[in-house]
Amino acid sequence: MMLLQGHNPDVLSCIANLSNDEVFTPPEIANAMLDQVADTWAADNDGTNIWANPDVKFLDPFTKSGIFLREITQRLTEGLVGEIPDLQERVNHILTKQVYGIAITKLTGMLSRRSTYCSKWATRGHSICTAFDDDSGNIWYERTEHTWAGGNRESRVHPTTGEEIVVYTNRRCSYCGANEENYNRGDEFETHAYAFIHTDNIPKRLTEIFGETMQFDVVIGNPPYQLGAEGGTRDIPIYQHFIEQAKRLDPKLLAMIIPSRWMSTGLGLADFRREMLHDRQIRELVDYPNSQQVFHGVDVKGGVCYFVRQSGYSGDCNYSQIRDGVTTGPSPRDLSEHDVLVRGANELQILRKVLEHKEESVQSILSVDKQFGWTSNFKGLHTSPHGDSVPVYCIQEKRRQVKFIQRSEVKKSADLLPFWKLMVPKAASDGGKTIPDIVLGKPWLASAGSACTQSFLFFMFNSELEAKNFESYYRTRFFRFLVSLRKTTQDATKATYKWVPLQSLDREWTDEMLYEKYGITEDEIAFIESMIRPMEVD
Repeated sequence: MMLLQGHNPDVLSCIANLSNDEVFTPPEIANAMLDQVADTWAADNDGTNIWANPDVKFLDPFTKSGIFLREITQRLTEGLVGEIPDLQERVNHILTKQVYGIAITKLTGMLSRRSTYCSKWATRGHSICTAFDDDSGNIWYERTEHTWAGGNRESRVHPTTGEEIVVYTNRRCSYCGANEENYNRGDEFETHAYAFIHTDNIPKRLTEIFGETMQFDVVIGNPPYQLGAEGGTRDIPIYQHFIEQAKRLDPKLLAMIIPSRWMSTGLGLADFRREMLHDRQIRELVDYPNSQQVFHGVDVKGGVCYFVRQSGYSGDCNYSQIRDGVTTGPSPRDLSEHDVLVRGANELQILRKVLEHKEESVQSILSVDKQFGWTSNFKGLHTSPHGDSVPVYCIQEKRRQVKFIQRSEVKKSADLLPFWKLMVPKAASDGGKTIPDIVLGKPWLASAGSACTQSFLFFMFNSELEAKNFESYYRTRFFRFLVSLRKTTQDATKATYKWVPLQSLDREWTDEMLYEKYGITEDEIAFIESMIRPMEVD
């Protein structure tokens, strides 16, 4: 080990992240994942030690700091002592025959080689491997370009020559969905076109990269999470593409750390979520609701998780949750029990009791997003009423306000104006990162004849009494606990209310009444109240 220790100071626990989308994996988490890989391998191979096997091939297809490659190399160096006694021969074998990486940028390629080979160039004097004949070694990087497709073909006049030219607008990359306007930025900038997912035939592409047909036993790493798009107003998840591509390699074990948002939400992730929940080959899933417990100083909304998928396995998944250093589980779970993943055994047990009643959901009286057609920053509102005005509830200038618009300007959902409404903000809390959580924003009672902008959803009622009785229900911990099971980010969309049963509107509701109705035990009550803060009445 002196050969490795002399060249490779451990700085990977303190280097700054590239961005919130491309975060460096801390050594502690990388090693936890590798421990899980080793345990899964042993369970499926009569207890054998994966680190003592000279034939197992490892790939990190989106290496950044090189932490996975470095830790794998160190474990193999220790595990193969009996198989290959000579240290230099052992290191050469490991780095030329077992450990491979694909960097996401030129910089991370050099950083990964520095971490793994102790030199940013695999053939130079400081490299601990003496068997490479190429400076990249087995950690490859070459600039990859996006493949633009779709969009509009337009004819324009060149501003200086006056010639008619053809230009294309609104094109996207056919592989990752990147917007050409944002990512076609010239040779001086990174393309963020990741080689691993910009191909139709990944086995063939790896043969081209590494010069021989490759069959990897373990694919492991931390993929890029998203691409900024739409002028910076929203982001496109891309980590699902790396998982789908890795599955095409058919490794014995696949392990990745990714955002947990896929469990219940995420732009364009419906098919991916369904596939993950029904994938009986996922053997281990470890969930961190607060991402900063993994990536210090980085806030990944909804938390992060890592999983181990074992080819050929078919059964329940061992699910664990780690919050504030306390581990719950692992417990066997059928991930496909619901259309989203319920995070935690206690939560699942309480939900089952509620769903047994088979009651109508509060979604039946809840509006859709942008019900009246106005965005949150809609400029057509007035500060005072005039003529036949409609009060419009909104959040503008960072505060709740009631503004006004002419009734004739209500072009969408005018039939909903006569209802009493309980306005509820779409954005509230941090998706369970801080416990106990408020989950939802405070409601706002609106009389009949009112409307709102996109800042609010609203529940609809025939009378003020019904609205006030429902408000008492909304404020209960029980109500907000059921919402929290589907809400992993700041946004409280209509879908997050699916499991909240509609109650009779002829009375006020309290938590005690609801606990009794659904048979919630004292231990379950204590759990709910440890997770959900009271909501005080203004």
